[in-house]
Parts: sequence; C-alpha cells; structure tokens
Amino acid sequence: MGNGRNPLRTSAVGAVSATLIAAAGLGLAPAAQAADSSGDVRFVDISGDGGTTLKANVVTPAGADGTRAYPLIVLPTSWGLPQIEYLAQAQKLANSGYVVVSYNVRGFWQSGGEIDVAGPRDTADVSKVIDWALANTPADARKVGVAGVSYGAGISLLAAAHDKRIKAVAALSGWADLTTSIYSGRTEHVQAAALLDGVGHITGHPSAETQQVFKDFFGSNLSKEQDLIDWGKKRSPETHVDQFDKNGPAVFMANTWGDTIFSANQYAKFYEELTGPKRLEFRPGDHATAEITGLFGLPNDVWTDTGRWFDHYLAGKDNGIDREQPVQLKSRSTGGYEGYPDWKSVGATSRKIALEGTTRIHTNVDSGADGGIIFLSSILDQLTRIPPMASIPLLPRYWTAVWQSEKSTGVQRVRGTVKLHTTVTGTKESGTFIAYLYDVGPLGIGKLVSNAPYTFHGRTPGEPFGVDLDLFSTAYDVPAGHRLAVVVDTVDPLYIEHNPSGAQLTFSSPEHDPSYVSVPLREQ
Repeated sequence: MGNGRNPLRTSAVGAVSATLIAAAGLGLAPAAQAADSSGDVRFVDISGDGGTTLKANVVTPAGADGTRAYPLIVLPTSWGLPQIEYLAQAQKLANSGYVVVSYNVRGFWQSGGEIDVAGPRDTADVSKVIDWALANTPADARKVGVAGVSYGAGISLLAAAHDKRIKAVAALSGWADLTTSIYSGRTEHVQAAALLDGVGHITGHPSAETQQVFKDFFGSNLSKEQDLIDWGKKRSPETHVDQFDKNGPAVFMANTWGDTIFSANQYAKFYEELTGPKRLEFRPGDHATAEITGLFGLPNDVWTDTGRWFDHYLAGKDNGIDREQPVQLKSRSTGGYEGYPDWKSVGATSRKIALEGTTRIHTNVDSGADGGIIFLSSILDQLTRIPPMASIPLLPRYWTAVWQSEKSTGVQRVRGTVKLHTTVTGTKESGTFIAYLYDVGPLGIGKLVSNAPYTFHGRTPGEPFGVDLDLFSTAYDVPAGHRLAVVVDTVDPLYIEHNPSGAQLTFSSPEHDPSYVSVPLREQ
C-alpha cells in the first residue's frame, strides 16, 4: 500500500451493473427450475446472531412426515445474490434425501444486519441456522453439512472450523486466505476489490468497518496495511487450521485456474495443511464460472462431486469418492481429468529458466503484457482456450524485461505453481512489477500461462534485494517446438501499481545468487 496508481478502478466499478444483471438472471433461473419440483419448499425468516433476521428457504424430501430424520445441508448465499440462488441444487439434494436450508447472508438483499465480510457474526449465523433447522425440520443433528459458492464457500469453511456439529463442507470458488486473495505480493487487486465493493453497495448494506477497509485499500493507505492483514486473517479459514484438525470435518474444495478474485494458490496451500478427509479440484475458468450451469439445474461436474461428497460423508453411502485420487485437475489445454495423491505430486519435476544478465526497465507505462480483464479473459480461456496474448518480439524493451527459453522438443505440461527468484534494484523506495509466463509460438505470439504482481516499500534506492514470487497456480500444456517466455513490466489493469513517476527497476543475476524461474511440470 502507499501512493498507488489506479488506472481502471472506475471501469471496474462500471462493470458491476452488467455483472448484477447476469447475477439476477442466475438467481431467477433456479426458481423456475424448482417450481416443478416434488419436494416441499418453504420461505421462512430465521433469527441469526443477535436477533438479525435472515431470509431463507427450506426444501425437504418429498413425503417427509416427521417419522424419520434426514441429513441437513446449510447453504449461505454468494456475495450479492438473493436467497433463491441455490434452489435448483437444493431441490436435487432434497430429492436425494436431504433437508436443505438456503439463506441470504446478513447485510444483503432482504436479510437484516450489515455486511461483515465473513466476520464473527456471519460464522455465528451459520450456527443459528443449524439450530433453527434442527428445531423446525426433520433434520438429523448427527449429519450436518454446509456448502456454498464464493462468499458462501468462505463462510462455510469458517463455520466448519467453529461448529463441531458440521461433519462435511463443500467450498466452491471460495478462499482460505482472504488477505492473499486481494493483496498478494503486497499489491492491491483493484478490479476484484472494485467489483466486490460495487456489488456490496448495490445489493446490500456494508458496515462502517467494511467501508473503511475498502477506502483504505483503494487509497493504498500504507499506515493501515497491518490493519488490513489482521482484518483478513480473522476471516481466513487457514488461520483456524488447528480447529479443522480438532473438529475433523470432511473438506471438499473446488476452484478455477483463472479465478481473478480468489486465486488457486491459497486453496492448494490450505489443502496441504489439512489432515482430515479432503478433496481438491481445479478446472479452467474464472470466479464461480465452473459452478454456474449447476445453479441453473443443468448437469455440472462440481455440483455432482459436491453431492457425492455429502452422500458419502453425511449419508454414509459407499460411493467410492473416498478411494479416488483426492486431487483432481483439468488442464486449460485438454478436456480430461488428472488425479494425484496430493498437491505436491502435481508438479513432480521442474524446469529452470535462467534470467541471465542485467536488464533495466522504466515504469508507469503499460507495455502490452497484461493479465487480462476480470471474468472476461478467463471465461474466454475456459470456453475457447484463448488466454490473453501478447506479441513478445514487439514488447517495448524500454518498459519490459524479457527472457526466453530454447524451443522445447516435446510437450511441456505445466502443473502447479511457477516460482520466480530474482534480484531487484529500484531508483525509488517503493515500486511494483508484474511477472508473466508466456507460451510463445513460432510467430512470436505469446499466450499467457500465469502471472503475479509484486510490490515493495521502504527499500533503499540503489541497493539490490532478493525477490521470491509465486505466480498463480495453473495447468497448461505448452506444445512441442514452442518457447517459454518470462516477461516483467510495471503496469497491469488488474492491480494498483506503486511506482513513483520516473522510477526505474533493474533486474540482475548475481553470480552468487543467480536469477531464475522454476516451472513445475507433470511427469511424462
């Protein structure tokens, strides 16, 4: 944080209205799907933490007459979506023998209270909804699960850490580390945060604390940086990993490679820390795009596996999901799934690309190498396998540093987290750079494999320092005969940059500490 440059915040906020139109359609379609359902659907008010009214709907199995109890699943809504968001999936779950309670999280739409961004009140609300369901539906107190998409996923994970009654959780397109999600590399993810802030104001009532957090975030208030970190840590499931180990819920997490709000990295790290039953899935797409068709009641892999997860860990069915490889990935370049025993096995080997020589670049100008536009770019990649592109030979070296590998003799299957190590010298005490990895074809056109930003503050001008940066995790196949290119510049519309006017950055590779990029590869 600091005196950052924010070139596209206005555009990002302007995109919110269009997003809400799509979201409204997303919410209405499940209602139509559920209209012809056979289960019992009721709309109810539930008293949440502190007496706050939570608007909810309940779907029970057809023919439920109180003579038997059913497993319970609680579904907190996504950020900015109404309580009917999950009706199509709730009906499917009810038809499979579950009591399902969906509710609008506090501060949004018709629910009372203020937006607490998955704070203690939101976590307590989940427990209150479980209490209500056990008292007012034929739910089995021994078989309680929670699930959600996006905001609902994060709240579900936090609730599972705090309420030992929860035996299974499905967190779809959520987060494990909230601070890292929007502030990785000490860099504000401006398009993602602007979307969240805009939707929150349009569909809900942000608390004074929430409004101040966003104000400090967009203002790059460095004096409030630790406050932001502490605020996010309280709202991060990873902070409570010891409680997960103590309570032992079965945790299913799914996300997309191109999620521009909650990157894949933080789910992968959290997954490795968990010791109980767990499953991790990654697919192509952007935030929540892998789950969308399921919300319309259409066939969907993510929701199918969610149902299988609950069938096994709540209903006790021997469906084999516990015997499958627990890490399931779908490459952005192919259509099939790959199974692994754990996350560290994903990129079993690696290739190092030396970042040789000394390169100085100027700042404050977008070179043409970018991470794309929130939602649009990753959805295009998901549907057409066309990621953001740049002509590597034409990138202006005045503002861009470029290194390229030799042509590969075979396919390189990039899997996992690309790691950058380099030495940087700035002419100012603060600065920002963005690192990109490209797949470069014979004509020099680079297709984006991954990227990540890095910001520094308080450095002595002219004094070199080491940098280690994890790019966003991915799965991408580089064709034979192509090169890998590492590109570094200082401006990207996805992020706020902190380069003072006229600043320059030098990237070097000292003999005693050579610079490189390590690319994780799947074993052939």
